[in-house]
Amino acid sequence: MADLANRAVDPVALTRELIRRPSVTPRDEGAIDTLAGILEGLGFACHRLVFSEPGTEDVVNLYARLGKSGRNFCFAGHTDVVPPGNAAAWSQDPFAAEIVGDKLIGRGAADMKGAIAAFIAAADRFLAARGRDFGGSISLLITGDEEGVSINGTKKVIDWLRERGERLDACIVGEPTSAALLGDMVKIGRRGSLTGTLTVYGTQGHTAYPHLADNAAHRMVRMLHALTSVPLDAGTAHFQPSTLQVSTIDIGNPASNVVPAEARAVFNIRFNDAWTSDSLRRWLAERLDAVGGRYDLAIRVSGESFLTPPGEVSAILVEAIGKTLGRAPELSTTGGTSDARFIHRVCPVAEFGLVGLTMHKADEQVDLADLAALTRIYETALDLYFPRS
Repeated sequence: MADLANRAVDPVALTRELIRRPSVTPRDEGAIDTLAGILEGLGFACHRLVFSEPGTEDVVNLYARLGKSGRNFCFAGHTDVVPPGNAAAWSQDPFAAEIVGDKLIGRGAADMKGAIAAFIAAADRFLAARGRDFGGSISLLITGDEEGVSINGTKKVIDWLRERGERLDACIVGEPTSAALLGDMVKIGRRGSLTGTLTVYGTQGHTAYPHLADNAAHRMVRMLHALTSVPLDAGTAHFQPSTLQVSTIDIGNPASNVVPAEARAVFNIRFNDAWTSDSLRRWLAERLDAVGGRYDLAIRVSGESFLTPPGEVSAILVEAIGKTLGRAPELSTTGGTSDARFIHRVCPVAEFGLVGLTMHKADEQVDLADLAALTRIYETALDLYFPRS
């Protein structure tokens, strides 16, 4: 792969090389070094950043920058991937990066090694056309901790940049935001995600003598009904309605004639900008307290909702997609969380990448034509952000 540093970057070849690095989160398996070697060959100053915390594994991240002045245009992405799952469900080795017909198959092809390769190829072409004196800086923020706990990745790289006094002025996150066709959707925000673990306590007893017991299962049913029987909201200007979904209910009672003393349920709320995690905590407490009885509620928040109102970054992507594909993308906030939830705090951000229909699935894949088109879109976005004088 070293020869890629000495010739024009081929987005297909680079995507294949990255897929062949089985970087199942949080392992790196040489993916960051592969990128750093190519970027250094293009003139980028590369910083390999390893972060860890007690109880977590070390995570390798990369911050690469070309240029020391002007506005800093950043591309953010992740080299870590989810496990391939059942190998028998794949038509090809998930880490062999085989090309079958007009498609490249492999774990990470869509999410999101293909987009990383496309942006690096785009930056290479942009620099070849414009030279180094284009009036600004280009950077890449690449983490190996997006698919996992997201503790030692993008958030800490941003803290590191802040400590250095380094600024990001605009950012594209290369998540596979396209829904059915490349360029049909750009993300300008994301819903927040709150997971609640509800444990309800009662008193064990005999089912023939329920008056001598307190059935935790019955109270759990009432509590979950209190949470699911009313809509959280009707949606907002840029967001669909918030949703609460119960994902599991566990009692663990092997005896049919025993009233259970404890019941447990887990639910997840995807919430829009009508809520914060704090206001949801208050709402949950009010609904559960109204039912009564002893319970514990443990809450984990993986991200607050956020919105980058339509502006320069999304406008550049809309124009670049239109110029390349003749398509007008929807500006959306649907889907799960992404590392844009950290980046939006420091600069305007929008997310745009490949079609996500096969991400996290067996036979994850990308059309070769889409890789080529995405490269052209990213190159056009750079041209638009750094107009010729």
